[in-house]
Amino acid sequence: MREDLNGGLNMKKIIVGGIIALLILGIWLFAGNDAEDVTGNSVMDLSGQKITVYKTGTCGCCGLYVDYLKRKDLDVEVIDSGDINQVKNRFGVPAQLQSCHTTQIGDYFVEGHIPIEAISKLMAEKPDLVGIALPGMPSGAPGMPGGKQGKFIIYGITKGGAYETFVEI
Repeated sequence: MREDLNGGLNMKKIIVGGIIALLILGIWLFAGNDAEDVTGNSVMDLSGQKITVYKTGTCGCCGLYVDYLKRKDLDVEVIDSGDINQVKNRFGVPAQLQSCHTTQIGDYFVEGHIPIEAISKLMAEKPDLVGIALPGMPSGAPGMPGGKQGKFIIYGITKGGAYETFVEI
């Protein structure tokens, strides 16, 4: 009987240890996701560049994206918006390309969880666009949990609302 009790305790220790290991892995995947980990591409130095993130006050992944931008040494201002759709309409973000937050950098908007490489390309090339967008909330994008599932297709949007692929990362 004593052996059964010890065996049961050992099994509980193994289960608890496994759960703790899974939690640690989940936290690492969720919070430690930087664009370099995702793409391996180099970026233009945007240190000190002013950037404004418009988000709702309750969005957790938006907060993680803000942390990501701060780790890239950007000067981030966060504005919690009561009506994020009004912000998206003001910038001209097409409905089919929307995500959970909208960012402004220079004369451009950046919609969604876009890796720093795409923002760097935008600021280096200064194309005739009003913004770029990564629609939805794809797994593995900066601020999003999970592993990257294929390429991120980032669209460039013109003043008239037309869009085409800007870059694939």
